[in-house]
Amino acid sequence: MVIEQIDPTRSRDINVFLKFPLKLYRNSLYWVCPLLSDQKKFLQPDSSFFEHAEGALFVARESDQIVGRIGAVVNRRYNEFQQEKMGFFGFWECVDDQDVANRLFDIASDYLRSQGMEVMRGPASFSTNEECGLLVEGFDFSPMILMPYNPEYYIRLIENYGFKKAMDLYAYRLDEKSISDRVERGARLLEKRLSVTVRPFRKKEYWKEAERILEMYNSAWSKNWGFVPWTEHEFMHLAKSMKSMADLDLVFIAEDGNRPVGFSLALPDANMALNHIKGRLTPWALVKLLYYSRKINQIRILIMGVIGEYRNRGIDNLFHYHMIKTGIQKGYKSAEMSWVLETNVEMNHVLEKMGATLYKKYRLYDYPLVDL
Repeated sequence: MVIEQIDPTRSRDINVFLKFPLKLYRNSLYWVCPLLSDQKKFLQPDSSFFEHAEGALFVARESDQIVGRIGAVVNRRYNEFQQEKMGFFGFWECVDDQDVANRLFDIASDYLRSQGMEVMRGPASFSTNEECGLLVEGFDFSPMILMPYNPEYYIRLIENYGFKKAMDLYAYRLDEKSISDRVERGARLLEKRLSVTVRPFRKKEYWKEAERILEMYNSAWSKNWGFVPWTEHEFMHLAKSMKSMADLDLVFIAEDGNRPVGFSLALPDANMALNHIKGRLTPWALVKLLYYSRKINQIRILIMGVIGEYRNRGIDNLFHYHMIKTGIQKGYKSAEMSWVLETNVEMNHVLEKMGATLYKKYRLYDYPLVDL
C-alpha cells in the first residue's frame, strides 16, 4: 500500500480524491453524493477557507486502486480564537481495513505534528462551520443537506486507532403533527410578554440582512464548544451560494426595537434532489435536479442563536414555532434540527418539550499528538 499526497490544483489528482466515495458507497441505500464541483472549489488553495488555514490531502492506493483518503488541516483562525494547538482531519473515507485506516491517520497526524499541533480532532471537513462529526447512531436514514453519512464500521476503525470521544452532536426530528395547540398558545403568550419580535427575512435587503446575521452569529456562538468565527469573506461567499439554495421564508430575525438580537435559518433538504444526480451537474442532471427539487418535503433547521443578554427568555421557542408553522404552510412535512451539542441542555430540553425525537447522533473524536 502506498500513501500519496495529492495536488488539489491538478484536475486529475483532485478528481481521484473526490470520486473515491462514489465507488465506496455504490451499494449504499442512504449516502448522498455532494456536488463535486462545490467540493472541488472548497479544496482549492485560493478558497476563502484557506485564507486562514493550510492543509494537505492524501490518498491510499493498493494495486492501483484507491482504498482510502484523508485531509489534514491547521485552521489558524480556530487556534487563535480558542487558544489551542488543534489540527483537524476530514474528508476521510476508507474501506473496511484497519491497516488502511491506520496508515491514513498516521500520515494526517504526522503532517499536523510537523505544523506544531498537539491534538488531532475530527472528522471535520474542515471545521464546525462545515460538515463535521461521525455518524454513530441513526444509520437507517439518509443525511440531511450539509450533514455527513458514513458506514457503521468507521466507528471501529477510528476507536481502534486510539481516538477518544470529544463531543456528541444531536439531530432531532419533528413532523407536522408535533405542533400541538399547547405549543401554539405558548408561542402567542411569549410574543405578548417579550419586548422582542420575530420577523421574516427581508428579501429586498438580502446583503444587509446577511451582514446582520454574520454579526449575530459571531456573537451568539462565541462561547460554544468548538466554535470558530466566520470571516466576512467566508460568510459572504456562503451567503452567495445560499441565495439560490435557501427558502428565505424560513429565515427569521428577532429584534428588540431596531436591534437584531437573534436569527434562525432553515434549508429545504436539497439532498432529496441531489440524490438523483450523483454529484455531477450535467445538462440532464440539471433537468432532474429542477424536477426533484419540487418534490422536497422536509427541511433542516441548521442555525439558530440569540446573543448573550437575550438568552433564556424563550426566543428559541418562538423561532421553532415560526419556522415549523411556516414550513407546514409551505407544504413541508418534517424538519430536522441539527446539530445540537450534547451539552446544550437548554436547547435539548426545548426540543424534547416540543415533541421532537432524537434520532441521530454524530461524534467528534480527539487524538493526542504529543505525550501528555
